[in-house]
Amino acid sequence: MSVPRKTILIVLAFFAIYVIWGSTYLLNKIVVTEVAPLYLASIRFTTASILIFSIAKAMKLQLAISKRQFLNNVFAGFLFLVYGNGVFVWALKYVDSGFGALEASIQPLMVLVMMRMVDGKKIQRKSIIGITLGIIGMYLLVSQDQIVFQEHSLIGIIMIFTCVISWSWGSLFVARAELAPNYFVNTAYQMLSSGILLSLISLSLGEVWLSPVHWSPSAQVSMALLIIFGSVIAFTAFNYLLKEVSTEKVSTSAYVNPVIALILGWYVLDEHITGQSIVAAIILLTGVYFINSKRIIRPRLYGR
Repeated sequence: MSVPRKTILIVLAFFAIYVIWGSTYLLNKIVVTEVAPLYLASIRFTTASILIFSIAKAMKLQLAISKRQFLNNVFAGFLFLVYGNGVFVWALKYVDSGFGALEASIQPLMVLVMMRMVDGKKIQRKSIIGITLGIIGMYLLVSQDQIVFQEHSLIGIIMIFTCVISWSWGSLFVARAELAPNYFVNTAYQMLSSGILLSLISLSLGEVWLSPVHWSPSAQVSMALLIIFGSVIAFTAFNYLLKEVSTEKVSTSAYVNPVIALILGWYVLDEHITGQSIVAAIILLTGVYFINSKRIIRPRLYGR
């Protein structure tokens, strides 16, 4: 008996948001070891935006948007991609990719806290348990001597945390902002504006722009995978799943991505996984589960 085509598409889409998004931490780590981080991000998002605009054009989507919608997309792109991703990639120069993925998994916790601060919404008991577990898990994660005493690792930890704040703020902003009706078109504008802004910041900071032809084969392949799979395919799969299955099932990617990142970082880059990191990961992700089990928060996963 043949498997229905729709079932196959759903399975492939889940593979995309689980494995592809989980692998982007590793891919970014590979490229940033030899390519300036903001320059890296500018190439990735500018190229991805061109691809998405081309796809949107082929799909005959309305590309024209109002001035207000454009400015809102530019601001959202800054929060998600310029700061949230660009600075995150920079921080990966100083911490392991798996560690960065685990720290980024506290985003649902940050969104919940911000919603409490901005809207005054009452935090449910399950969410309080989740926040408590998240704080404990994060303390165990960042308090390890081998991490704290690595050169510049503390800076990397702090900057990743600010990236999580930026990403969370962006999630709240987009939920309230006036944007174009089509999600695909909004993403294209956010990526294009962010790619241009990242290139300007990169130039102003004096980053070395090394032509991709001079990159190592591993960096070239990793960048291509980031653009095609991380920024285009996985994001499309995410939107497809939101229409075909429950949001609760789609949100499970928030639990799986850090695990994939840890395993790939250990297997490919020989990153060391301590027992304390494993315990911290279990506690941290359990906290995220408690938060999401009461109120499902759709993570804005641009740039992963």
